[in-house]
Amino acid sequence: MRLSHRSLRAILASALASWSCQSGPDITSTAQDALACIRPSAIRAHIRYLSDDLLEGREAGTRGFELAAKYVASTWETMGLEPAGVQGTYFQNVPLRTSAVDYQHSSLTLFRDGWEKAFRIGEDFILSPDYDRESVNVRAPLIFVGYGITAPEPDHDDYAGLEAAGKIAVMLFGAPAAFPHDQRAYYSGRPKIENALAHGVVGILNVMPPADAERIPWPAIAVRARKAGMRWIDASGRPSPSWPEIRGAALLGRQAAEAVFSDAPMPLHEVFSTAETGNLRGFDIPIEAEIVTVSRLDDVQSPNVVAKLEGADPELRNEYVVYSAHLDHDGIMESVEGDNIFNGAYDNASGTAVLLEMARAFQCLPEPPRRSILFLGTTAEEKGLLGADYFAQDPTVPRESIIANLNVDSPLMLYPIKDVVVFGGEHSSLGRTFEQAASHLGLSISPDPMPEEVIFVRSDQFPFVRQGIPAAFAIVGLESGDPEVDGATAARTWLATVYHTPKDDFSQTMDFETGTIYARVNFLAGYLVAQSSERPTWNDGDFFGTLFAGTQEARR
Repeated sequence: MRLSHRSLRAILASALASWSCQSGPDITSTAQDALACIRPSAIRAHIRYLSDDLLEGREAGTRGFELAAKYVASTWETMGLEPAGVQGTYFQNVPLRTSAVDYQHSSLTLFRDGWEKAFRIGEDFILSPDYDRESVNVRAPLIFVGYGITAPEPDHDDYAGLEAAGKIAVMLFGAPAAFPHDQRAYYSGRPKIENALAHGVVGILNVMPPADAERIPWPAIAVRARKAGMRWIDASGRPSPSWPEIRGAALLGRQAAEAVFSDAPMPLHEVFSTAETGNLRGFDIPIEAEIVTVSRLDDVQSPNVVAKLEGADPELRNEYVVYSAHLDHDGIMESVEGDNIFNGAYDNASGTAVLLEMARAFQCLPEPPRRSILFLGTTAEEKGLLGADYFAQDPTVPRESIIANLNVDSPLMLYPIKDVVVFGGEHSSLGRTFEQAASHLGLSISPDPMPEEVIFVRSDQFPFVRQGIPAAFAIVGLESGDPEVDGATAARTWLATVYHTPKDDFSQTMDFETGTIYARVNFLAGYLVAQSSERPTWNDGDFFGTLFAGTQEARR
């Protein structure tokens, strides 16, 4: 059943009324007073500095990022927050390995019965760099494996009846549209690679369905593919995540994909149409492929920045609510209209600014909340959520003591705020917490306006979810408080024309009062969690709560 916005608001209002009748923390007058400590002028000043050309786009592992990290640490120190990094500092250094594909010496070639065809890297295909080896190659037969997903929940197995061991798997990008959104998001990512390994696959060729190719244009993909990728390095010196058994992985452009399916049992256009019906089945392709990947490797370090406000309750102060925001952006890349600095003003200098001002608000309380608060500025989010993943797996406080994560990423301040969207709110009791916080400020909660973007698994809250920790990520909603501005159009235009370009700088439209109210919603939500006698819980039967229940129990 698809609900209208009006019906959804009515349901949420009823749920909120029910929530208010239950026992739980209130928003006290002291918390209300602390809201005034979150100031539009301070948010503006933080964004102005963090997005300045001086910081050269704050790429993880660069001088610009170090400047940003020291700015954040110094700001927390002036507030009187305790350092919560390692060895009494505000920093947790994350060892990273960079890897960039050597385009001159890497290749993709198809073979059949004496016929061979080589493709143009960057135009017909792009390669994933290897993080374990400077040079690796694989030649093997091809097998089409649908989306490459084995998912027990919707009873879906793309490998059923196939013998994929020792072969290069050709698979569609993403996951079936018929999957529930949370499962579609989860199975679109890392589980596909892990599933390929479980079936003995030695290489992967990804093909983008038309809808995804339209949403993510090839030229943008090709430009970003030239940038070095990153992985964090574990104590044994292994990059993580890493799958060395996969000896080559590429994304095919449309022409290369057509060639792969030219002699297959089903042509590419029919593959796409059959995928839409949900009746797609895998098959062998009578072609061999050779993938040669030459990578340039380098090891660097880049810090997470961590501060603490100790709680007031003698028992609950040993539990932590973690606020996070990624501090990095894309750095210096190929010039776009004469500008090669990707400043990341909205993504995510704005989120970092909000994180800093929420910390100030907590310091304004006459007494800390019952639980302790950690403020975490992460590195290498743009490289695959690496800083958050490193922290979630090796936190600077006991892992079992972390009870919730509230993430802040790219709050768009394009118009006066009327509503918020809480990614992950439907998965745990944090959704009800945000309802209470938003209602206090006269805001509504709106549903995910772009479920196809699977945002819940694409930002720094998800590494915490993988550890069984309830998490949520709120954004400014698409309802504009200015009747002259259509919020949905403004946000989508920004995503299409500014997101991850040099245009994301301080010269943009920014309604700092919107940023202030957004920060206050997040402050109140975290305050309520920190004050409650009960930990946040996953909703009964929730997909992520069930999936990572073993991880959660292992933490206790």
